[in-house]
Amino acid sequence: MPKTTHPVVELLGDGIAAELSEAVHLLADLALPCAIEWRPVDLSVANRERRGRAVYDEAVWGIEETGVALKHPTATVKESPNQVLRKLLNLQVIHRPVQTIPGIPTNFKAEVDLDVVRIATGGTYDDPGQLVGGGETAVSLRIVEREACRQAAIFAFDLARKLRKSVTTSSKHTIQKVTDGLFEAVAKEVAKGYPDVPHRVELFDALLAKIVLKPRDFQVCLVLNEYGDFLSDMACGLVGSLGIGASGNYSFDAAGKVRTGLYDAAHGTAPDIAGQGKANPTAIFLAFSLLLFHRGETRAAEAVRHATLDLLREGSCTPDVGGRLSTLEFTRAVAARAQARLAGS
Repeated sequence: MPKTTHPVVELLGDGIAAELSEAVHLLADLALPCAIEWRPVDLSVANRERRGRAVYDEAVWGIEETGVALKHPTATVKESPNQVLRKLLNLQVIHRPVQTIPGIPTNFKAEVDLDVVRIATGGTYDDPGQLVGGGETAVSLRIVEREACRQAAIFAFDLARKLRKSVTTSSKHTIQKVTDGLFEAVAKEVAKGYPDVPHRVELFDALLAKIVLKPRDFQVCLVLNEYGDFLSDMACGLVGSLGIGASGNYSFDAAGKVRTGLYDAAHGTAPDIAGQGKANPTAIFLAFSLLLFHRGETRAAEAVRHATLDLLREGSCTPDVGGRLSTLEFTRAVAARAQARLAGS
C-alpha cells in the first residue's frame, strides 16, 4: 500500500538550522511509515533582510494551506520571527511538554512529566504599559479574553483525554477576581464536557511549590499567559535544561478545533558549533514527534519520541550531553531504534 503523505512547511533558519533540517529529513526517510512532503521557506536573517515582509507572507500562506509547520531556530535581528509568526497566524495557545530527560544532569531527583498549556495572548504581555503622574507611577493593563480561555481549555482537555491524564487549572482567582476569575469560570464550563477527565484548581503560587514537592501529582496544567511563561521555565529548570525541549503553537477555528500548528525547538541557533556535526537534534526530533501526533501518526510519534529518549538514557548521544556521536550518527541511531519499535508494535 502507498504511504500516507503529509505536506509540512519547513521554516529554515540560522546557525545549526541546516544540520537539524538534514537530520529530521533523514529520520523521516529512514524510519517513518508515512511520507513527508517538505515545503521549505527560508527564514534566515539573510533572506529576511533581502525579502522583508514577503518571506513571512510566503510562510503564512504555506502554513494556512498545509495546517502544520516545523520551525528551526532563527536569529532575532530587528525582529523575532517567532513573535511575528504568532501574530500573523493568530497562534493563541502554546503546548510545552516538559519531562525528565535521561542523560541530562539535573539537581532535581524526582521525575517530571508535565504538559504546560499556556494561553499565548493577553495578560500584561500584550500591553506596553505607560508612565503616569509625571513618571512616578507605571501602569499596565491586563487583558483576559473569554474566547482565548475557551480555546485553550478545549485544547487542554482534549490533550488530557488523549493521554489519559488529569487537568489542573491554576491562577490567582482569589485576588485577581475579575481576570483570573473569568479564566477559571470558562475552564470550569469546558470541563463539564469532559466528565472522564479529572479536573482540579490550584492557586498559582501554591502550584509552583506543589510541583517541586510532588511533581507526579500534576499532568496537564492550563494557565494564563504570564503564569505559563513562569511555569514552563521553572519546569524546564527542574529537568535540567531550558533548551532541550519542544513546543507546539496553535491557532483555532470557530468551533475551537486546531486550525494550524507550528512546532519548534526551544533552543537557539548555536552559531559557535554550526557546520561541525555537533548539533544535538533532540529538541527538533521531539518537536517533529508533536507534529506527527497532531497529524494522527500516533505510532510514529511515539516511536520517534521514545527512540530519542532511550538513546539519551543509554548515553548514545551528542557531545553536549556527554556522548560521542555526531549529529548524523545520533540521527541514524534514532531512526534505527524508531524503525525497530514500529516493526515490533
